[in-house]
Amino acid sequence: MKSSTIPSLRVTSDFREAAESVLKEGETLSSFVEDSVRRQVEIRKSQAEFIARGLASLEEAERTGVYYSADEVHAELRAMLAAKKAELGR
Repeated sequence: MKSSTIPSLRVTSDFREAAESVLKEGETLSSFVEDSVRRQVEIRKSQAEFIARGLASLEEAERTGVYYSADEVHAELRAMLAAKKAELGR
């Protein structure tokens, strides 16, 4: 696969210095920017998937008329957590 470039950014010198000040040993500003963009892409994909699941759940609830209270959901999550802790011997 051929590689492409991401558009260059115009930033203030203060912002560039701030970015450079947090680089890890051996890390370049380019690799920092690439990693940041990759992480944001993954975060936004996750957010879109989360919203899609929520909307699908809403449609299912409207279709079936079955809704669950927050207390019911929290109780089920607590039970799942307790079961997993017991499984792991905690």
